Amino acid sequence: EDFLTLIFKAMMKDALNSSHPVSSAVQSSEQIEEMFDALSYIKGASLLLMLKHYLSKEVFQAGIEVYLHNHNYRTAQSDDLWDSMNEITNGTLDVKKMMKTWIVHKGFPLVTVVRKGKIISVQQEKFLYRVEPENWTSDTSYLWHIPLTYITNRCNFTHCTNAYLLDQKSGM
Repeated sequence: EDFLTLIFKAMMKDALNSSHPVSSAVQSSEQIEEMFDALSYIKGASLLLMLKHYLSKEVFQAGIEVYLHNHNYRTAQSDDLWDSMNEITNGTLDVKKMMKTWIVHKGFPLVTVVRKGKIISVQQEKFLYRVEPENWTSDTSYLWHIPLTYITNRCNFTHCTNAYLLDQKSGM
């Protein structure tokens, strides 16, 4: 419950146009200090949980083990973690490409789901809680690779989870 409270507080901050990406190039020590705030840590933890759920606990754990083994006593960059995950998924999913959309964009998407009979359509757009005129920028180019999981009447959440990667503005 406490973690959810932290996540929702971070999402409120991240939903403002004055937010910042989890990862960005820095020029000064002040920018480094600004980057490592509660938003970065909590959003980062949420993104790792999302990835773990999408890949499965076993695949995620194996990717972490590869990452730790490959970078034992060495420096690492964020791409190194995604590369380790790609190694484990054997090219079936480009984890780096998917996760880059989450860490280089500020904010998060709003996914709208519409059902017409047996047809389900989904659409994404950047969610803004409140537009701040002094910090407003157009974010129409934002596109996330969103792992969506769902169940059907033929299976329940514990026995069968279907996954769909929304990597366009809309899909079916």
